[in-house]
Amino acid sequence: MELTPERLAAQGADAPLLPAYLIAGPETLRVLEAADAIRVAARAQGISEREVFDADGRDFDWSLLQSSFNAPSLFSARRLLEVRLPSGKPGKEGSEVIQAFCANPPGDVVLLVTANEWSKAHAGKWSEAVARIGVLSVAWDIKPHQLHEWIETRLRAKGLHADHAAVQVLVERIEGNLLAAAQEIDKLALLAEGKTLDVEAMQSLVADAARYDVFRLIDAVLGGQAAQVPHMLRGLRGEGENVAGLMPMIVRTLLQCAALARTQANGGNLSAEMKSQGIWESRQAPFKRVLQRHPDPLRWERFVAEGSRVDRSAKGRGDGDPWLRLERLLLALADAKATRLLVA
Repeated sequence: MELTPERLAAQGADAPLLPAYLIAGPETLRVLEAADAIRVAARAQGISEREVFDADGRDFDWSLLQSSFNAPSLFSARRLLEVRLPSGKPGKEGSEVIQAFCANPPGDVVLLVTANEWSKAHAGKWSEAVARIGVLSVAWDIKPHQLHEWIETRLRAKGLHADHAAVQVLVERIEGNLLAAAQEIDKLALLAEGKTLDVEAMQSLVADAARYDVFRLIDAVLGGQAAQVPHMLRGLRGEGENVAGLMPMIVRTLLQCAALARTQANGGNLSAEMKSQGIWESRQAPFKRVLQRHPDPLRWERFVAEGSRVDRSAKGRGDGDPWLRLERLLLALADAKATRLLVA
């Protein structure tokens, strides 16, 4: 069966555990909370033995997991076996091992697979096998128009009441960061003292979680979130950052993308090149998206050159406002149409 992470977590510790669970998706908090619910249920039902397998690369030995399926339990009648699969792709061998388990699940084993990435391309016979005997739960990103309802639901679950405008204050403060929202709501549960929260109360009780750093900025740019770029740059500037301090990571990313674009244009192995650049599977999706927008290696040479000009400007060795030049460069990266903003 398929359940949302929230419905899976809401089943409670007394709900009989099924033989297998696959909890996957890009929204980390939803994955973590659903997986934690399974662990809590396991402990409540007397499962004290737990093994964790990190299948985070092609070198993982799936025979270890297969052997563990058939190994006798040492400390309890049942065991929880966890497979951490960041990429969401077990490969041929892993798929066969999981399918074999699902075809004849041992009575003393509960299998929990978690993954950080998921799409239709990740699904296959192995995930279908899990869904047949257990639960498939996909933690999709919460869309902007869904965030208000998600926060209201979480507030109610904590026994909190807030009017519509107060909830909107929290939505704006956390900027789509569900972990920040969860932390703020936990704090509100301690501070609200049972009162209904209005705008003034919400503003006084929550912290501004919409902080920015260069890593989030780069992720937004690679992911094509052009509308976020000016806002995030203002946030960085307001926190006292300077362009010269941001440029080393930005230039490094530009050089990585330029190398990837050359590999792609020459028909090379893009995945292998990403790994050689230190870009592991869990981080590859944004790079693939930006290469779809800008496949031409010559364009990346232009971006690298512009990055150098921004860096010189930031260090007082070039013309122009470094913040403005950086904004134009990042907008061009995030939106192919914005490349006209760059001076030829």
